[in-house]
Amino acid sequence: MLKTFKVELKPNNKQRSRLYQSAGTARWAYNWALAKSKEHYIQTGKFLFDGELRRQLTQLKKTPEFAWLYEYSNNVTKQAIKDCSIALKNFFKHNAQFPVFKSKRRTKPSFYHDPIKLKVTKTHVQLEKIGRVRLKEHGRIPVGVSHQNPRITCDNGRWYISVAADVECTNDVEISEPIGIDLGVKELAVVSDGQAFKNINKTRRLKQLEKRKKRLQRRASRHYERMVKTRCKKSRGLLNLEKQIRSVNKKIRDQHTNHIHQMTTRLVKAKPEFIVIEDLNVNGMLKNHRLAKAIQDNRLAEVRRQLEYKCNWYGVKLIVTDRFYPSSKLCSDCGHKRTDLKLSDRTYRCSECGMTMDRDLNAAINLMQYGMRELSA
Repeated sequence: MLKTFKVELKPNNKQRSRLYQSAGTARWAYNWALAKSKEHYIQTGKFLFDGELRRQLTQLKKTPEFAWLYEYSNNVTKQAIKDCSIALKNFFKHNAQFPVFKSKRRTKPSFYHDPIKLKVTKTHVQLEKIGRVRLKEHGRIPVGVSHQNPRITCDNGRWYISVAADVECTNDVEISEPIGIDLGVKELAVVSDGQAFKNINKTRRLKQLEKRKKRLQRRASRHYERMVKTRCKKSRGLLNLEKQIRSVNKKIRDQHTNHIHQMTTRLVKAKPEFIVIEDLNVNGMLKNHRLAKAIQDNRLAEVRRQLEYKCNWYGVKLIVTDRFYPSSKLCSDCGHKRTDLKLSDRTYRCSECGMTMDRDLNAAINLMQYGMRELSA
């Protein structure tokens, strides 16, 4: 099974400079390929694609002005040109907007590495024309297997390598009872067996980070207002503030991602017979301006994405209900539908059988029962 591993690198100062330079070379090659394609289209009415563009770049490297390209791996520029061609093809297929030039400040530094020339050990990774770089987590990337599509990226000054490897994913745990998962705002997830996973946005640590983020954004806003009035460029203080805001955003994002990973892994590794979730219309839910931030912070779409690929890893069937299935309005005991249920009603009380239960737990049980009916049909 093809599995992707992402590990942080620990480069020294010289290696860090080479990483930034390689990322800059990839950005330059992408912009050069896009400019050449647009220029050729204006002249002939047709776009140039990766094969012809790579041939032109090979001839360009032979000139003294662009001899500096030999200092970097040719796979960096080759893959950047291929990425540009893929972006153009996606535009012609109406799957994406027309590609734009990559900005030095706004684009995340990244580049491709040849998998054949990549050498991985438990503690280090050998990168072409960069050297032997230490890994922060030892033994995380499998050794002695074929690696595919290595990418080196930078996120807020930290460098990572992501690589796919063909490994066996086994789970010897016996199959347990099926579960239904109700995702929400008050709790991130409530499971039909009674488990509840908290919303970490209500924890003290996240509240402190959000408070610090707002404070930094207010200070940056005052700098922007002065810039408009005085018509000056960004000061060093403003650049430092933007760096701090990016750092806080990364901490918040990493904590959310870690919490979701722990929750989904715990649920899937228990090897339930099947898992049932709702097909939530997240874009529609975000139109409720009172709950939009809470819904966005919980990253419900990310929960579904992780459940999909982890269920595939461990051989667990994932069932997605119909979008209009009223899991919250149905009584899990007698099946009566309560049409007057409001969002503020956190306890479900059935007028037919008198059953009283937490609203989210009732919805999770209904989802589990939905899955049982689907499999028996």
